[in-house]
Amino acid sequence: MNKRFNVLLTFLLLYLLSSCNTPATDQNIVVLLKTDAGDITIMLYDGTPLHRENFLKLVSTGFYEGISFHRVIQDFMIQAGDPQTKEASANLPDTNRHYTVPAEFVPEYFHKKGALAAARQGNDVNPYMRSSGTQFYIVQGKRYTDEELDITEQRIRSQIKQAKFSILLNETTDSLRSAGINANDAEIQEIASVRMFEYLTGTPEFKLTPEQRSTYINTGGTPRLDGTYTVFGEVREGLDIVDRIASVNTDPSDRPLNDIRILKTKVLRK
Repeated sequence: MNKRFNVLLTFLLLYLLSSCNTPATDQNIVVLLKTDAGDITIMLYDGTPLHRENFLKLVSTGFYEGISFHRVIQDFMIQAGDPQTKEASANLPDTNRHYTVPAEFVPEYFHKKGALAAARQGNDVNPYMRSSGTQFYIVQGKRYTDEELDITEQRIRSQIKQAKFSILLNETTDSLRSAGINANDAEIQEIASVRMFEYLTGTPEFKLTPEQRSTYINTGGTPRLDGTYTVFGEVREGLDIVDRIASVNTDPSDRPLNDIRILKTKVLRK
């Protein structure tokens, strides 16, 4: 490595990322979603406090009341939360882009059948995998074989690595610019590559646990979203309602031909 690159790399090694984790509580918060198809009761996880508190705020203010499930795919999931689907509020902006929550990935929370998770924009424009502030989905999923889960693991690892390298490129560019250092694209790529190597050698690869594999094989879910989309709750009652919604007829954009709306929301226990 030449002298200039050593100087740039030294500076980057001084750049430290910090994070603040909100402590979990012992609360078991349960939320009721009354829909046209029936009632769904959801428990929110304590280990994802940012998503829990955000969802509670929206539920408590009645934000979801009148909103419909706008994306329904059988054997995959049912999705709601876009304010543009709300009666008398069609001109509200799509909050999937304008209002986001930092990702909270907890290995114990995965995309089993009935999991509640946050929708988000794709990695190409959202490498930090930030969640939509309002849009969520409930997993229906399907059962998988061990061989299918092996392939899924590899795809998830690839997605995580690609997103991480995009983040490192952005961080490197921003850090050098803030320090007044003018670096060309090749130098930025080289520094980001060194940091990526450090990440790869110091971070275990994503791997499904035996519990996850057993659940996906015997009960079902959507494993390909693990590690890249935040799961922050699970259905306690109403899996049959999830199945009912997932089975309705939809148009080519996966929207139900007849609207299925959230009629009322309520926090049952805090």
